[in-house]
Amino acid sequence: MTKLLNKAFEEAAKLPELEQNALARWLIDEIISEKKWGKAFAESEDLLDKLADEALAEHAEGTTKPLDVHKL
Repeated sequence: MTKLLNKAFEEAAKLPELEQNALARWLIDEIISEKKWGKAFAESEDLLDKLADEALAEHAEGTTKPLDVHKL
């Protein structure tokens, strides 16, 4: 465990039990969410490559338009 994470746990241990449980639930949820996003991105790499190639081809063909941020 890193020194910073250890310090965070030391500080969290000083909180009331209810706050410790809320913090623990939040941390667990964040870790699970990050793992899901990592897996989703890893599985979509081929699709993202294909979409990027399509976008570059459309741009080379002159069929794209500049983004107007004021129309978003």
